Amino acid sequence: MAGGAIIATADTARIEAPVTMKAYLMCVFAAFGGFFFGYDSGYVGGVLGMKYFIHQFQGLPYPAAGATASESAYFVLSSSNNSLIVSILSAGTFFGAVIAGDLSDWFGRRTTIIAGCGVFAVGVALQLASSTIALLAVGRIIAGFGVGFVSAIIILYMSEIAPRKVRGAIVAGYQFAITIGLMVASCVDYATQNRLDSGSYRIPISIQLIPAIILATGLFILPESPRYFVIKGQLEKAAAVLSRVRGQPQDSEYIQQELAEIIANHEYEMSVIPQSGYFSSWANCFKGGLSKPSSNLRRTILGTSLQMMQQWTGVNFIFYYSTIFLQSLHTISNPFLISMIFTIVNVCSTPISFWTVERFGRRTILVWGALGMVICQFIVGAVGTALPNDQNATRALIAFICIYIFFFASTWGPGAWVVIGEIFPIPIRSRGVGLSTASNWLWNCIIAVITPYMVGENKGNLGPKVFFIWGSLCAVCFVYSYFLIPETKGLSLEQVDRMFEETTPRHSSKWVPHSTFAADMGMTEKSHEVIPQHEEEKSFA
Repeated sequence: MAGGAIIATADTARIEAPVTMKAYLMCVFAAFGGFFFGYDSGYVGGVLGMKYFIHQFQGLPYPAAGATASESAYFVLSSSNNSLIVSILSAGTFFGAVIAGDLSDWFGRRTTIIAGCGVFAVGVALQLASSTIALLAVGRIIAGFGVGFVSAIIILYMSEIAPRKVRGAIVAGYQFAITIGLMVASCVDYATQNRLDSGSYRIPISIQLIPAIILATGLFILPESPRYFVIKGQLEKAAAVLSRVRGQPQDSEYIQQELAEIIANHEYEMSVIPQSGYFSSWANCFKGGLSKPSSNLRRTILGTSLQMMQQWTGVNFIFYYSTIFLQSLHTISNPFLISMIFTIVNVCSTPISFWTVERFGRRTILVWGALGMVICQFIVGAVGTALPNDQNATRALIAFICIYIFFFASTWGPGAWVVIGEIFPIPIRSRGVGLSTASNWLWNCIIAVITPYMVGENKGNLGPKVFFIWGSLCAVCFVYSYFLIPETKGLSLEQVDRMFEETTPRHSSKWVPHSTFAADMGMTEKSHEVIPQHEEEKSFA
């Protein structure tokens, strides 16, 4: 195809090839990256409740068999240590997600994800070797950098290769992989909780290496994002990747037309957002002003605030601290089992989003999901506060926590990731997704830091009252999603750009594309040359 021409189209229905099984399989494998993100978030909550871990990391000998009740008293890590161990991963992930945007533009989406797996493995190795909180924290912050690379760029990678008609469902698969990771972590914790050696916590830690190795190995086989090659001006490679992803011959009209639309959109965005240097390219994420609906600033605020709102739902309180929280109720005999049930509900609920995110749209499920969570959390707070020592009340509390998890897992869990992968224009897409993911981890870290002080028996001791806080924040999420979340269902990434320019979030579901960027840029009247690779570097310098 070197030296050939790309034939553009003005038909909005012809800018993407038909969906193939190959595209599904590529995206499904990429979604596997969510597994070790979920596992790493999930295993720590159970480990913090393990007796051997607590004794080991407080430098205390484990009570001998037959010890008296006072000698075998259950020691509890301080709120500050709980806070440090959980939150330090999120701190590392925050910085990893910010850095990942640059790395993915310099070296490619795929390469950055593979590098993230390597960094993560180093962090896991340090955690395995640890017998002190200091080394454990160092290992978790290094692992966090790796998770930051993967969590930011997997979403970007999947959004750029997934077919538009199923993009929401495919990206939702990433959240599904997260939930599976959480569930597996909970099951492993449950299985090792009563071991009287370091295997009780080292086994859950070591298992994280398996998905990291699988993901890194598989990505050596998967192709790079075609939009990355367009950014680099390597149009031949972009065409070859599109051909591979879409299952069409490289010279087919479908491949030519989709590539033409990507190129035209990129040229349009570059004319609006000129790139003049490293710092100015970062500054582009914040240009355009608040009054312009399609401005980069508005989109950056939307992406970062959406991820903040996802954390405000309080779901990570359940997955980080549910074991400790349930222990503090003193009405549950096996909190590890209940925590495992929570993760199973999470896993079983998430696949519903594969259908709803494409059937009803992103905006709709976020609005109704927030409302459902508000109701459940206020019920949990009210029941737990009014009847603190009642077994039946505790059962009701657990039931409504499960229903709350259902609403989150089928709406906000996947929905927030889907939207941030779709709303940014090409010139700032990697950094925009990176900043949004960093926002998720920043608020994840903040919540992980403050929650032990909110519910710790020697601190705030809020107990079930903490759900009044999460319920109030979910009410904010409801208002936010109604007024600010646009509908991006069924649109190509290029059409999303046009939608932002022509309508508002509240009316976005009624917007339909009426032209292509290729037509507007005049590419249907003159063919766009695909030049040999050795000439591309000069032409796109």
